[in-house]
Amino acid sequence: MDRIDLFRIFVRVVECSNFTRAADMLGMPRSSVSAAVQELEGRVGARLLHRTTRVVSPTQDGLAFYERCRRLIADVEEAENVFRQTAAPSGRLRIDVPGRIGRLVIAPALPEFLDAYPEIDIDLGVTDRAVNLVEDSVDCVLRVGPLADSGLIARQIDDLPLINVASPAYLLRHGMPEAPEDLRDHLAINYASPSSGRIEAWEWVEDGVIKTRPMRSRVAVNSAEAYIACCVAGLGLIQIPAYDVRDHLSAGELVEVLPSYRAEPMPVTLLYPHRQHLSRRLQVFADWLEALLRQRLL
Repeated sequence: MDRIDLFRIFVRVVECSNFTRAADMLGMPRSSVSAAVQELEGRVGARLLHRTTRVVSPTQDGLAFYERCRRLIADVEEAENVFRQTAAPSGRLRIDVPGRIGRLVIAPALPEFLDAYPEIDIDLGVTDRAVNLVEDSVDCVLRVGPLADSGLIARQIDDLPLINVASPAYLLRHGMPEAPEDLRDHLAINYASPSSGRIEAWEWVEDGVIKTRPMRSRVAVNSAEAYIACCVAGLGLIQIPAYDVRDHLSAGELVEVLPSYRAEPMPVTLLYPHRQHLSRRLQVFADWLEALLRQRLL
C-alpha cells in the first residue's frame, strides 16, 4: 500500500479511537485497516497503538508519529492543490462551540455560510464541555474564558463583555446594590463548571485591579440556561455575557446592576491543532465565524 495511504489510515484510526469506526469512515474493511496499521508499525519499527477490544489509543511514539503524519498529509494535499487555488473550498468540517453561542448566534447564521460555500458541509457540536480535538476528531473548537496550555494553536477573536444582572422581583425584595460592599447582603446564583465543577467567586474590576469575594448562594447550576432561568425567577444575582441576556434586558425581565463594577471580560478563542496547512474550508469558516462573533457578541 502507498505510504501516504498508510499515514492517512493511521491518522483516521487515532482520531476515531476505533478500528471499526475508522474503517466505516474510510469505506474499507476493518481487516484492511488493521493490516495497514500493522504494516506501518513494521515499517517504522515501533508500536504505535495501544489496542483493547473496544478502544485504541496512540502510544507515546504513536502520538508523536501522528503529529508528523498530519503535517506530511497536509504537505501532500497542499502540493496537490497548488494549481487549484481558484477552486471552491469543499469537504466536511467538524466544529464544536459553547451551547448558548451555538444555538443563539451560529446556528441561525449558518445558512448564509452554507449558501456562500455550497461544497462545504458542517458537523456542528454544541456543548459546554471541553472536547479533545484529536480524540473527538474535531477540526476546531470555540472556547470562552482563560485557556489551559494545551499545545493547540489559538486564534483570539476578542474579549467578551460580562455584566451583572438581577430580576426586578429580586431587587424589590433585596434592594439594589450600589457598591461591592453591598454584596454581603445579597445572594448569588452559583455556576459550576460542567468540566471541573468549580464555582468561581464574584468578581469585579476596581481601579484596574481584579477583586473577588465569596457570595452567599442557595442555588447552584451547571448550565447557562439554568443560570439565566434562576436569575429571571428571582433567586439571586449573576454575572453573564451581555449578549446572553439582551432579550431579557429589553423585555424588562432582568436589570443590570453595579454597572461600574463589572467582571473582567472573557477571551473568545478559536482553537485548532496546527498553525500551518489549514485547509481552505477551515480558513474560510474561521474568517466567517470571527466576523459573525464580532458582530453579534461584542
